[in-house]
Amino acid sequence: MNWHGKTVGYAITGSHCTFAEVMPQIKRFVYEGANVVPIVSASVLGTDTRFGTSENWLKQLKDITGNDIISTIVEAEPLGPSKRLDVLTIAPCTGNTTSKLANAMTDGPVLMAAKCQMRNGRPIVLAISTNDGLGLNAANIAKLLVTKNIYFVPFGQDNPEQKPNSLVARMELIPEACYAALHGSQLQPMIIERFHSA
Repeated sequence: MNWHGKTVGYAITGSHCTFAEVMPQIKRFVYEGANVVPIVSASVLGTDTRFGTSENWLKQLKDITGNDIISTIVEAEPLGPSKRLDVLTIAPCTGNTTSKLANAMTDGPVLMAAKCQMRNGRPIVLAISTNDGLGLNAANIAKLLVTKNIYFVPFGQDNPEQKPNSLVARMELIPEACYAALHGSQLQPMIIERFHSA
């Protein structure tokens, strides 16, 4: 994939357990020539977990991309009129973010960035990571599946035995899904087996 001359908005929301999976994908974008603009939700900005501190994750984002992190609605709003982003990915995209996006709520920088992309008719790629993807959030995912310019990183059940409603994207396919979306296509197959049993 050739990302030279393209600007990728990379938004991260609070599925902290997947951060270690998505950082290598950001590196791939940069390695393949993209200018990556990092955007984080309030949860990422201010929450320390057993998976790492917010300070550590934010430092990694800035070091990898070389760009300042967008962390407020005010900072995200100019993405609309500037038409800065060729593609926006929200990866990981939590159930909370999925729900708000599907219901036109804009209460944070990630959702503002998504609103800007929708205003400009440009692609948004969601890498879902939610414990209720086959529960109450199934309706929201369904709404987004039929929304123009919204695409998905292929996803599936990550732990059907213990968490049957949980859905997680194959994070290693984020760049491929974004590249397909940039050309108006959904990467297929979209619904996959997240982990193969032994």
